[in-house]
Amino acid sequence: MAEFIKIYPDKPSEAAIAKVVKVLQNGGLVIYPTDTVYGLGCDITNSRALEKIAKIKGVKLEKANFSFICHDLSNLSDYVRQIDTSTFKILKRALPGPYTFILPGNNNLPKEFKKKTTVGIRVPDNNIVLEIVRQLGNPIVSTSIRDEDDVIEYTTDPELIFEKWQNLVDLVIDGGYGDNVGSTIIDLSEHEPVIIREGKGDIDIL
Repeated sequence: MAEFIKIYPDKPSEAAIAKVVKVLQNGGLVIYPTDTVYGLGCDITNSRALEKIAKIKGVKLEKANFSFICHDLSNLSDYVRQIDTSTFKILKRALPGPYTFILPGNNNLPKEFKKKTTVGIRVPDNNIVLEIVRQLGNPIVSTSIRDEDDVIEYTTDPELIFEKWQNLVDLVIDGGYGDNVGSTIIDLSEHEPVIIREGKGDIDIL
């Protein structure tokens, strides 16, 4: 059964964050708050954990559209091809914030994603997940636990999330109530920005 821990977003406890990082380093799956919906994630470098998330989501790993949660834009060059100045300016304006940006992937993508030409990048405006990624030292792969069809309480209330997911994951963070609107997804992999999904993030940043 999963562990359930409370972490306060305004001042995340170092010890609590370290506990989450240890779970991730050991190949565990974690549910955590973001600036939009609660997310399900694992260490980007752990193949077995990636397979587990794909299985839960009912998708083939190499076809999965998971996003990478980064601590800041300095992580970009690890997985993203060099981007032009106008693209970088959009990212600087928008992040941290409730956006997923589709960017051209480079040759350093984990082997599970080698066939992908693009990658979704998130830098959420949430201290808990940013601290986790900072302490971990590399991005985490993320997918939302939101149900596409319904706006229902068990995807926003951490205690109900725990009840539903406790036998599927290793740790659930209670970081307060989550949102039920996903991130705005913007494709910046071509010459012109393309809005894939309008969510919580304002498209006026373009």
